[in-house]
Amino acid sequence: MCSILEKIRLFGIIPVIKIDNANDAVPLGKALIEGGLPVAEITFRTAAAENAIKNICSHHPSVLVGAGTVTSVEHVKRAIDAGAKFIVSPGFNPPVVDFCVSNNIAIIPGCSNPTDIELALQYGLDTVKFFPAEAFGGLATLKAMSAPYSMMRFVPTGGIGPENLNNYLSFEKVIACGGSWMVKDELIRAGRFDEITRLAREAVSLMLGFDIAHVGINAENDEESFEIANRFANIFNMPVKQGNTSNFAGTVIEACKGAGPGKNGHIAIKTNSIDRAVAYFDRIGVQVDMDTAKRFENGSIAAVYLKEEIGGFAVHLMQKK
Repeated sequence: MCSILEKIRLFGIIPVIKIDNANDAVPLGKALIEGGLPVAEITFRTAAAENAIKNICSHHPSVLVGAGTVTSVEHVKRAIDAGAKFIVSPGFNPPVVDFCVSNNIAIIPGCSNPTDIELALQYGLDTVKFFPAEAFGGLATLKAMSAPYSMMRFVPTGGIGPENLNNYLSFEKVIACGGSWMVKDELIRAGRFDEITRLAREAVSLMLGFDIAHVGINAENDEESFEIANRFANIFNMPVKQGNTSNFAGTVIEACKGAGPGKNGHIAIKTNSIDRAVAYFDRIGVQVDMDTAKRFENGSIAAVYLKEEIGGFAVHLMQKK
């Protein structure tokens, strides 16, 4: 997977944007940055697309900008000259794909059937857009269609919103989803960039799915650990589970047998994707201590601590199972 596609995977969501006035591009880029989602697919569905790409790229270089609805090599050339870093097409267009592959330009062509996928493989591609996703049967169709192609990854687009986003992202062959619900053109035309920021932040929060896994309390020894766990269990009618390094009351309270990370203990936050969460934290300036990472057998991160303590508690992320 090329570096651009890896960045897209870590974003998890690509805002698909139809823009009528190129002057709106700069405040739009700012809204996406503030919403924690600095990535944009500007579609060539309007005459303003080329200048909109140019404006975002020049004023907000931290935004990963691509061009969508690209149907000709001329579109590709204009988009790349304007600063676009990737190309998205609605269907599989051989001249467009050939030009992009020949010039080392990241291309995500639209595919809706096995024939399209096999064409993509002939061009050496490993990522395509499944479009229009919901109209063509949604996730069930994607799973069935992709079964013979273990090497191929997908960016479903079309009919995706808050109600089905995580269903798609939970499928291991999906690297990201394209959607327009947080960047509707009527919001852009009305100058409601604060609402776009809110919706982008809401989309990121939904995708990451942060939730409390448990709270760890540092005890001095095994005896004190058991007393703490047992007291919580008695008050809140929870079962006690004894372990080698800690005792649990239910699943939420962990009493550690000795001083662990954090002055008072630690708080574990579970997430749908540690990789995407770490990338999000990097974007907002929160540091993660990768030296603390624990990994699954396949090498993916199972848990990792933040570098800072909050209120005397260390904080670590846990991958939801």
